[in-house]
Amino acid sequence: MDRSFWFLEVIVVKIPTSYKQGYVKGRSIDPELADNYVAHTTLGDPIADAAIAELNSLERNESAHLIQRGIAAEDPTTLHDVPPAIRRFFESCAEVPDWVDRSSFMPGCRLFHRHTRLVLAGMVGGTLVEGFTTNIAKSFFLTGRLRDNGQRRLRQNNRHMLEIFMPGGLDRMGDGWTHSIRVRLVHAKVRKLLEQSDEWDTEVLGTPVSAANLGFAIAAFSARLLRHIKRLGASYSREERESFMAVWRYSGYLMGIPESILYDTEENALRLFELGRVIEPAPSMESIVLASSLINSAPLFAGLTEAPERRKLASYIAEISRALIGDETADQLLYPEKTTRSALLKFRFANMVDAGFNLVNPTRAKYNNNLTTILGISAFDKEGISFRLPDHHHAEESSDW
Repeated sequence: MDRSFWFLEVIVVKIPTSYKQGYVKGRSIDPELADNYVAHTTLGDPIADAAIAELNSLERNESAHLIQRGIAAEDPTTLHDVPPAIRRFFESCAEVPDWVDRSSFMPGCRLFHRHTRLVLAGMVGGTLVEGFTTNIAKSFFLTGRLRDNGQRRLRQNNRHMLEIFMPGGLDRMGDGWTHSIRVRLVHAKVRKLLEQSDEWDTEVLGTPVSAANLGFAIAAFSARLLRHIKRLGASYSREERESFMAVWRYSGYLMGIPESILYDTEENALRLFELGRVIEPAPSMESIVLASSLINSAPLFAGLTEAPERRKLASYIAEISRALIGDETADQLLYPEKTTRSALLKFRFANMVDAGFNLVNPTRAKYNNNLTTILGISAFDKEGISFRLPDHHHAEESSDW
């Protein structure tokens, strides 16, 4: 038997069954990257997963207090009375890789705040929808976090983005840093809850909220999003785009994505995104439901509560989304059939007109700017950042977090 064929056969047998067909296609394009991607479909976040196992033995408020204490600790090695796996988790959060240069983050912050509205449009209409074409849609669907709590989930996502792109946000214990750590723990908790449920089939789907899915997602949030906002009318320098990528990369590291599948350049991020699309199974029923939920939740951010107005705006968002993600993906997600030939041109023109009105009317600009927009659609709880974690994989059955 040919050794290369034998190697391929062994790998295919070991990977989750839903990835087998795509893996073969992916390996014909880039064998090394395909092997690496499927290896991460059965990997979570060992350090965070071990911490969650110990946190699960504590009462919920005690667990939240311990998380808050660990995040606030200037030197996590001094937490001698903390269970070892939890202490190791916070020690890992404090470790800063050699490739991190916080002084390089400012140009990316400027890009984000100059084009916040385009970033939000590109994220909702493009990047998040594309993310839901992967198996991670199964995790979101089972938890019901987006399906039943769409507005809050999107507001939390916006808050995370806002904080990592604030100057100093990714400094030790900055709000961007803290939110990234919180996301890491939430992912680990959801992973554990889904693994323990009888609704998740590991042999078919791999590990819930796997390292592969998260590596794909961070590549989409960074490199793919840059392409989307460019098509929506954004302009940026090479320094800004490299900085934007650097911010997302460090946030991804803080969220527990292994460096073995965490991009290092924009080119590598795009390659991972494109090959991930090949390897991941075709969009599922869950993908369709979540994409629809995402598009139809967006009008609520504009304060539209009347059904006719909401439907009209949702239809427009779906049109822009189709133009960004392409007809093939849009058709797989059962988007309404519509030509998008001039959709992005009209969007860019409307954005230019809006910017013009702001320029000539300072009062209007004061209440219609990028920062005001994202502040209005981000999650800010009275008690501050919550360190409570879900206690059931179904959102409607979980305590508030």
